Amino acid sequence: MQSRPDGDVGVTRRSALAALSGGLAATSGCLSRIRALVGRNEPTTVSVSIKTLPVDQDPYAIAIARQLSAWFEAAGIRASIQPITAEVLYRQTLVNHEFDVFVGQFPGTFNDPDAFYSLLHSTYSVESGTQNPFGYTNLLMDNLLERQRRETGSQRAETVSRIQRRLIQVCPFLVLGFPNVIRAARTDRFSGWNGAFDPSPLNLLGLDRTASATRLRATTPDDRPMANLNPLMSSYRGPSDITDLLYDALAYRYRDTLYPWAATNWEWTGDDPLELEVTLRDSLTWHDGQQLTASDVSFTHRLLRDTSLASLSETVPTFRFRGRSSLVERATAVDDTTVRIQFTDCSRQTARQLLTVPVLPEHIWTDRTDRATVSGVDVGVTTTDALVDANIPPVGSGPLEFVSVSQGQTLVLERFDDHFLETSEETGVPSELADGPAFEELELEFVGSDSSAVNLVADGEADVTALGVGPTLASRIGRADGVSLNIDRSGAFYFAGFNTRRPPLTNPRFRNTVARLVDRGTLVESVFDGYADPAVSPLAGTAWLPPDLDWDPSNPVTEFLGTDGAVDSDRAHEAFRAAGYRYNEQGRLLQS
Repeated sequence: MQSRPDGDVGVTRRSALAALSGGLAATSGCLSRIRALVGRNEPTTVSVSIKTLPVDQDPYAIAIARQLSAWFEAAGIRASIQPITAEVLYRQTLVNHEFDVFVGQFPGTFNDPDAFYSLLHSTYSVESGTQNPFGYTNLLMDNLLERQRRETGSQRAETVSRIQRRLIQVCPFLVLGFPNVIRAARTDRFSGWNGAFDPSPLNLLGLDRTASATRLRATTPDDRPMANLNPLMSSYRGPSDITDLLYDALAYRYRDTLYPWAATNWEWTGDDPLELEVTLRDSLTWHDGQQLTASDVSFTHRLLRDTSLASLSETVPTFRFRGRSSLVERATAVDDTTVRIQFTDCSRQTARQLLTVPVLPEHIWTDRTDRATVSGVDVGVTTTDALVDANIPPVGSGPLEFVSVSQGQTLVLERFDDHFLETSEETGVPSELADGPAFEELELEFVGSDSSAVNLVADGEADVTALGVGPTLASRIGRADGVSLNIDRSGAFYFAGFNTRRPPLTNPRFRNTVARLVDRGTLVESVFDGYADPAVSPLAGTAWLPPDLDWDPSNPVTEFLGTDGAVDSDRAHEAFRAAGYRYNEQGRLLQS
């Protein structure tokens, strides 16, 4: 190879170093960008935030969240807990979908499998409210949900079984268990307390008076009924909702049987499309004296589908009753006491659920269809006054009517003398409820804690604790003179909901593995002190639950990755690796 002669314009050592230095300087920005890109693609650790109510609003929920957090940490998942007040929690989870995991109690009872429809159908995955807050989408599940609406008998039972098995497999949410509701009730003034509030306080009509008492005094650590009596607002309505006493539905489900209520009867008048003709009772009136007519029923179903009544560019359906209202194609007032309801593609069995929706007065709610503005609060979605108005004073047609609410501490309702239970001799309702309330007034007093509520009952200053109290108070209630310990199984289950819009919760294999970190038996003992029943399905305890999904502590449906309530970290790591995930050197789970 021929060398360059001295004096040639070849590259000298000095020039080479200078060129290299200049080149590095010129490319330093590019290298920084490359490093940033490489770092950005490095897998991050998995972390989840668990949102729930604070201890003074739901001691069970926060205790569940703490146990879940400990189990997640044992599996290498960073977990934090965010206790948030009810209004903020529901806005973040149900409206804005700003959550990873949230723990709470389902706000009602699964009376019919069609409740799965609004909870899981992909149609509702982008809506706000209790309908599919998990953002779950799956075409197979959609198909099953639509089929169960049309089917009857054994066909529907098999489809409902498949829905439940699918739910356990893909885990958009975890059913944890059904709590027992523990109440203190005095027996010297009223009797018949068992089941008086569950599943609805309408069962209070079955109480018997044992003395000359005219006022039923109830205590509660929940101040929401003193602030809001809007039956459409999910964030203020929970199990044993007081508005059931203020608003009548066409029918009422009592001990698994559907009875006529504001309606006196109904008749199927067509099958293609399915059509029902409902006859109202004569002379029904609202609490303000105006007549309740079939026009109010028709209006109610239009409002539930779109609370703007087509006055806005987009429909604004209700958060509550979304599934049941979706069954209605149209509702037409034939005359003052007859309404004809045409249904979507569903069976008669499913369609009957629509009859349990409360009827609202058209002359009150027609003025609540404007776009709502909440000062200082970004609700995140288009909403209407119907969905944010406190509705105080409420105007309903129920057996009790509003009297007053004082300083947010005490709500007083009184017997409505013009209710059909007071004015009709033959009502067709269950005999236990037919005579109406055994009291003239119901006083609901807010107290600061479960313990304070029990003390008022024990001291004779209240008759009953309206909501369930903590299990640690059971022995105190049992020892109190003149007080009975009442334990009812709640139909409202506790659950952990996953936001399937956010990775890694978008992955059903991840959610399924997370489900195996949960020991329901331990939750029942450590959180509920044994006063609960473990479960994996909302339909536990009903004839709709297939035998293989019934809870068996020796053979749980979902295998726990540990023993005696403690997660086995090695087994958990192995399970997540099998699901396609990796761990870093510190034992933290990494995003896939």
